[in-house]
Amino acid sequence: MRSRVFRDMNARRAVVSKELERTIWRFMSRNTTLEPQIRMQAQLALKKTPREAAPTAIKNRCLLTGRGRGIFNKWRMCRFQFRLHALNGDLPGVDKASW
Repeated sequence: MRSRVFRDMNARRAVVSKELERTIWRFMSRNTTLEPQIRMQAQLALKKTPREAAPTAIKNRCLLTGRGRGIFNKWRMCRFQFRLHALNGDLPGVDKASW
């Protein structure tokens, strides 16, 4: 389970480190005022960037269990772990609802 979490963490680091470079290449390749040869070079450079540096490589996973479904984005926990920690009082500002 932890290997999936580490893979997600590495993908997030790669995205952050290559974000500016990918943005520059992407805008250059889409800019119609540039020469076609320059645009083609930008497309090739964009294609050479690592696959794990793409933002679509990121999958929200629970930090505790590695589960990939039912994730609360604010806490990065799956719903089951969120419930356990909320009932224990480990999450500040989270109370059990009562009406």
